[in-house]
Amino acid sequence: MRLVVVGVVALFAVSGCDSLPGKPSPAEREPLPSEVLTFGALYSQNCAGCHGANGRLGAARPLNDPVYLALVPRERLRHVIAAGVRGTAQPAFGSSAGGPLTDAQIEVLIDGMNNRWGAGGRALPADLPPYDAGPTRPGGRGAAGRGRLVYAAACAACHGEDGRGGAKGGAISDPSYLALVSDQHVRTTVLAGRSDLGMPDWRGGQAARPLTPREVSDVVAWIIAHRKPVPGRLP
Repeated sequence: MRLVVVGVVALFAVSGCDSLPGKPSPAEREPLPSEVLTFGALYSQNCAGCHGANGRLGAARPLNDPVYLALVPRERLRHVIAAGVRGTAQPAFGSSAGGPLTDAQIEVLIDGMNNRWGAGGRALPADLPPYDAGPTRPGGRGAAGRGRLVYAAACAACHGEDGRGGAKGGAISDPSYLALVSDQHVRTTVLAGRSDLGMPDWRGGQAARPLTPREVSDVVAWIIAHRKPVPGRLP
């Protein structure tokens, strides 16, 4: 009989824990980090520090850019978020690579960027250049010698005659800068520009003509040819 009484008392004690004063109800409890599935929360916690609070004016390239979102393949965007970019400041966020985000959360980020910042029905050029240069590394199919001529015609007015900075643009041939970015980052910047900083995309300004796919690869090859080996850095 005593065992029965003790069991009943224990049952009431346990069941009463959920009604203790100050204890939140299940609906009021904070979700686990892996349960957060809203774009705003995921972006502000994981992306805003580098890409800007509204996807612009951060240290990294703007994500609030319909031209960029039209250029980059969804699978590539997923890979960059999940696995990061080796040798750069872009970390791996996917849980499979030791990061904090589940596959579902990465999809929420991709969908959110496209839904909020994509073209949204606005017309974009039908002849978008390829995001990468094919099986070789970006710029690998280009020629640095030809790229110098492309640079002089399309880029030097802003970035300076030798690519070390001008009145309107920063240094892009500086080995210190190139040590921090990937070849694809350089190609992406040539293609999509930096709309948040006033840098035009591959189509140039109003008075310029668009770069051809070969010219894009050539100027990328010229820029990345200025990179110097970084001791201890994996290729």
